[in-house]
Amino acid sequence: MDTSRLFRTTGTVVAAAALLVSGCSSSGVPSAGSAATAATSGPPSPSQSSGHGRSGEAVGRGGSDDGGAGRVDARASESGAPDEWSGANRTTTALRPLPPEVPAPLRGYYEQRLRWRPCGASGFECATLRVPLDYERPGADRDVRLSVSRKRATDGPRRLGSLLVNPGGPGGSAIGYLQAYAGIGYPGAVRARYDMVAFDPRGVGRSEPVRCLSGRETDAHVRTDQTPDDAAEERSLVRAYEKLARGCQRGSDRLLGHLSTTEAARDMDVLRAALGDRKLTYVGASYGTFLGATYAGLFPGRAGRLVLDAAMDPSLGAEQMNLEQTAGFETALTAFMADCVQRADCPLGTDGSAEATGLLGDLLHRVDARPLPTEEGRTLTESLATTAVMSAMYDEGAWPALRTGLAEAIRGDGTELLQLSDAFYERSDNGTYSNLMVANQAVNCLDLPPAFHSPADASQSLPAFRKASPLFGETLAWAALSCAYWPVEATGRPHRIEARGAAPILVVGTTRDPATPYRWARSLATQLSSARLLTYDGDGHTAYGRGSECADRTINTYLLTGRLPAPNTTCT
Repeated sequence: MDTSRLFRTTGTVVAAAALLVSGCSSSGVPSAGSAATAATSGPPSPSQSSGHGRSGEAVGRGGSDDGGAGRVDARASESGAPDEWSGANRTTTALRPLPPEVPAPLRGYYEQRLRWRPCGASGFECATLRVPLDYERPGADRDVRLSVSRKRATDGPRRLGSLLVNPGGPGGSAIGYLQAYAGIGYPGAVRARYDMVAFDPRGVGRSEPVRCLSGRETDAHVRTDQTPDDAAEERSLVRAYEKLARGCQRGSDRLLGHLSTTEAARDMDVLRAALGDRKLTYVGASYGTFLGATYAGLFPGRAGRLVLDAAMDPSLGAEQMNLEQTAGFETALTAFMADCVQRADCPLGTDGSAEATGLLGDLLHRVDARPLPTEEGRTLTESLATTAVMSAMYDEGAWPALRTGLAEAIRGDGTELLQLSDAFYERSDNGTYSNLMVANQAVNCLDLPPAFHSPADASQSLPAFRKASPLFGETLAWAALSCAYWPVEATGRPHRIEARGAAPILVVGTTRDPATPYRWARSLATQLSSARLLTYDGDGHTAYGRGSECADRTINTYLLTGRLPAPNTTCT
């Protein structure tokens, strides 16, 4: 099965990516690209973040003179939780910018020059960037070395500078995304004018990656029953969370307290200086929007053209964020079911999406009681089957593969669904995993205090999560418990991001996005003082490069000229 379209970008995962990873923000499954394939992954597993601001411009949905591809439409549909959940948390504090002057102890980092060498596919170069492990206590003996890659602008004389890209996660390899997709798949006009650049954030991919479990241990971890039916299964789930935490502490203790989004944003400013750019130009998807917005909040005077696609809302706490993302997956599932029942190969009947959802729930219940055999020699558990279904919600291009997988599972074969789950977790044929899942957990657990502190807390939340999604609610509620056992206390808190004084910023939201509900984009655009919201009325995670000529043209125009779309622009 070809999963390259499915995982075209990393999604945000809300809360703590324990057994379900993302995304993500968005983090994060796909929409911009992946490390191992031409895309990245990132569905399930709750995420965490922060932000604020109030836009000085009209923010909403609406028009564009593109011959019908864009339109003014105040009725554009939304995804996510009930209306009372929407909007930035006005009680949170705003992220404070850092002083514009580079402190003396950091000047050596800012003045370094990158030594480029050929690497990867033809035309790509790689280098190593040195940053302090702790910005409050910089020192050569405590540095972190970050991997950076670029592909030069094809029209050197008209070069605009560097365009930094991040596919989300947290935990997605931006270098993998650049070399597999962005560096060759972004519009030619953009690649002509910009050096395409990516770095793997600290703890991710090629930048001193967090290490926690072996491949065999990860196989066992992702199979853990995430919908416990009794006290014994609850204890088993808690033991899995504890084992992961111990493994990460044992394998990456030096890094665990310094993997926050704030620190990654500060790393981006060091990279900007090392690249020789006066301002940062950036495209971030899913969790990458939280990273980009944080940069703008810390360094508003150095923020250039920023595209924040599939935006996160940094003002939300972990429980609220997980709850709203759960509702987002339910919205996406409803769209999938409505499409499925109209097709001859739908394995869930043709009588309506409600019956189809019931049949899917029955299938997952049967798999919980008796895992299915697969051609891989492993069995498909309920947790893996649920991951497979959720992963396909990131991109409607994956819906045919999901229909096939469900049909085979109903016949007793879990092979296709297992392949979807493996692709989501970035599991290789040899049984090894990328560090997407564990890096996701490490960043999320540092960025926000845990959603729940005990199994009793998670259990108490079940009615609200089931209401948000009868099918996914229980799984995502228990996934949100994982940070309770993390060995390092959170350093972040919910906050607004205003970035006052920043250049105009383009925030993009997709109306039926499962991982980053549309209301989050609306909230972030309202928080950021110079933001304009572009709405993509469609399915899947993110908007850029997903087939909307209107959205692509609008984003490209902004990157090349700095011109924002008209207020209330909606693309289909």
